[in-house]
Amino acid sequence: MTKVALYARYSSDQQREASIADQLRTCRIFAEQQGWHIVREHSDAAVSGATLLRPGFQALMAEALAGRVQVVLAESLDRFSRDQEDTAGLFKRLSFAGVRIITLAEGEIGHLHVGLKGTMNALFLKDLADKTRRGLRGRVEAGKSGGGICYGYRVARSLGPDGVVTGERTIEAAEAQVVVRIFEEFAAGVSPQATAKRLNKEGIPGPGGRTWGPSTIHGHALRGTGVLNNELYVGRIVWNRQRYLKDPETGRRVSRPNPTDQWVTTEVPALRIVPDDLWQGAKTRQREVRRTVKAGGNTRSARRPMHLLSGLVRCAECGHSFVVCSAHRMGCSGRRERGTCGNYLTIRRDEIEARVLKALEERFFRNESFALFCQEFTAAVNEARMEARATAKVATRRRERLDAEMAKLVQAIKDGVPGGLVKDDMIRIEQERLTLDAQSLAAGAVPPLLHPNMADEWRRQVIELKEALEDDEDASCRQAAREAVRSMVDEIRLTPKDGTLLIDVKGNLARMLAAANPEEDWQRQIKLVAGTGFEPATFGL
Repeated sequence: MTKVALYARYSSDQQREASIADQLRTCRIFAEQQGWHIVREHSDAAVSGATLLRPGFQALMAEALAGRVQVVLAESLDRFSRDQEDTAGLFKRLSFAGVRIITLAEGEIGHLHVGLKGTMNALFLKDLADKTRRGLRGRVEAGKSGGGICYGYRVARSLGPDGVVTGERTIEAAEAQVVVRIFEEFAAGVSPQATAKRLNKEGIPGPGGRTWGPSTIHGHALRGTGVLNNELYVGRIVWNRQRYLKDPETGRRVSRPNPTDQWVTTEVPALRIVPDDLWQGAKTRQREVRRTVKAGGNTRSARRPMHLLSGLVRCAECGHSFVVCSAHRMGCSGRRERGTCGNYLTIRRDEIEARVLKALEERFFRNESFALFCQEFTAAVNEARMEARATAKVATRRRERLDAEMAKLVQAIKDGVPGGLVKDDMIRIEQERLTLDAQSLAAGAVPPLLHPNMADEWRRQVIELKEALEDDEDASCRQAAREAVRSMVDEIRLTPKDGTLLIDVKGNLARMLAAANPEEDWQRQIKLVAGTGFEPATFGL
């Protein structure tokens, strides 16, 4: 009996919970009519089809690729995805696994559906985004909110002739007093760090009920983020400063600034909190701070990490970063900038750098466990690569035989044999050739075998990295070595105990191997070996 998994989803075009039940019910009826056995039902509620990062969809794919079903069934192809690339990838992966995609709207999905429907779904998303932006622009030009609510305001709803009026905001008096206080202190010369610590000490909640931090106050001037840059506080809505795009690698949204001529600005004097003279005073001090920072050559946004482990060291008590607090020492930013952590201990920067480098060299690259790992890892990778080579050879020979068979059938037609007699054989051969081609494309070229003495080679490369760090003559070489060493470390946690700080270093195995031998895709190789029983992707040093 054919095993089938059902899938349902709704998003912006079907915003109701009952939609999931409706889709699953109609799919269930269809499956029963076909005599199929329903293995499991998957769904995602209120999730866009522009991303594959959906728990229900990921569970469906895992089940299908594991061979537990022969068919996946949905209401229509756009329930799986509206992205052209994702739709094609879905079809390729399931076809390779021998799983059929069937929808109630299109029937069994083939290459034609993927091309046409994928394009139509992508156009739908673009059209939806354009209509949404157009609607938001109209609301902003009418003096209403373009989405979201910022600190100092609350949502106001009222009844109008067409129902509930949305998009209105009113001033939240208590929060407005805090906003004015922040501007007054900054204009008077108080740093955002000091203000944040004082607000946290007084128990005043920040935006979203979170604690205050310096970046919450100073933000980013060009992007208009942070309390000091929010023009709504002077009665001015500025919309469309930036746009959001989906990163095709991670599926996450990333922001991009828009040109100033695309900004939409609307005056809303009723929402003013900060007087104009106070706003101008804060802007004047911001410009002075920027000039001072530029004169010292210390712009945070442009520089590389100043120190070897900058940004990697965190406090085990509160999770905030350890930052440079004097010429040579580092301390918890949660205590220094926010006043929310009890970890008062500091540590010399050169001491922690020396201890981390020593841990990387001695505890990982010199001990017996690393040698054993190299031996087992090399054997597992080489075994997998030899199997891949053997499989590729078998596939190549099979492809050659299929080509020969197809050539004979074509010649038979030329010699007068009716096409109907050989049609089924030609279709079978072509389908098998497409499957073999897809398998070959997915597998890619098989890399060469690893050398049995790879541990010695890695040790040699790491010694060279250490020597490059100490090279006082070649600055570019030293910088490259610093970045390579930084890539080996995921995180460093400092735990206070008996008046001292214990150091816990967590290294990333794949990046450690890549630092010593960048020609290999070690992240992929470690995942490959993990499939055969070797598990750790990161090491705690």
